[in-house]
Amino acid sequence: MLLSRPRFFLLAIVLGVLAIGPVSAQYFRQSSYWKTHREELEFGFGISNFLGELGGRNQIGSPFVWDLELSQTRPAASIAFRYYLARKIALRARLTYGVLAGNDNLTSEPFRMNRNLNFKSDVIEFSIVGEIHLYREELGHIYDLRGVKGTKSSRFGLYFFGGVGGFYFDPRAQFNNAWVRLQPLGTEGQGLPGGAEEYKNIQLCIRMGVGLRRAFTKQRSDGLELQYTKTFTDYIDDVSTQYYDNASIRAANGDIAAYLADPSLRTGPLYEAGLNPTATGEQRGDETDLDAYIFLKITADWKLYKYKSGSKKYRARIRRQKIVF
Repeated sequence: MLLSRPRFFLLAIVLGVLAIGPVSAQYFRQSSYWKTHREELEFGFGISNFLGELGGRNQIGSPFVWDLELSQTRPAASIAFRYYLARKIALRARLTYGVLAGNDNLTSEPFRMNRNLNFKSDVIEFSIVGEIHLYREELGHIYDLRGVKGTKSSRFGLYFFGGVGGFYFDPRAQFNNAWVRLQPLGTEGQGLPGGAEEYKNIQLCIRMGVGLRRAFTKQRSDGLELQYTKTFTDYIDDVSTQYYDNASIRAANGDIAAYLADPSLRTGPLYEAGLNPTATGEQRGDETDLDAYIFLKITADWKLYKYKSGSKKYRARIRRQKIVF
């Protein structure tokens, strides 16, 4: 049976809308829809680890992660705000708290074990980084239509980041079951004639890393992020240069300072050979290898939507939408 002309035109319009709809939805989502959720609030919780002179593996100190001492892993937490400049480019400001620690008595390497130094420090870091999202988790179909799925979305996102920051640290060492601040003690002769230069508790750093994210709802994504932070100081653990004359440290800063400057065990092959590796002027640290640390965290991100309409009905419909896989 032939269709009448009005019905024919109506059928043509319906077919045209169905054909163009998915393309338009995909274009809208990828070209402009991201602007409705370009701001995110992030919370993170995980672990931190120190890369420096103290502790480490059973060998002479190695650069980067090859000297990681897993037993000195400590907790870390953060809060951040992310703003997308473009669909796959973002800026992020983050405040992070972590604990760093190292202990020479955990290694069997003769020099470190005899040195017998230890430390712990809280670290508070603020940073601003740029992010490149190679793959960003999509948000699914933008329309709340029964039975319409739109184009397929991706659950996972991958991003890289890098930037600068500043951090506060305050190394402490354990003495008679108490934690003693090391910076005021001048353990390498800071403030004394010919001693090391005094260091500041606030320093600059460079941050870099990689993250994975998985979307669960329109507004919620969880992720796993690894961050490596290179600093411009070698005193996070209060160890960097040479042993200073211990008698002078005792006279200037007291017995506790003298002990924490050189708590060595006085054992090992060098002592058996009649040598003293902790004598004045001997190596205590390596000032050419600056300190670093690592954060590994689970993150939870919430998208902060900007609605184009003040209508409660419109906002409710947006919240009801689910990601389509």
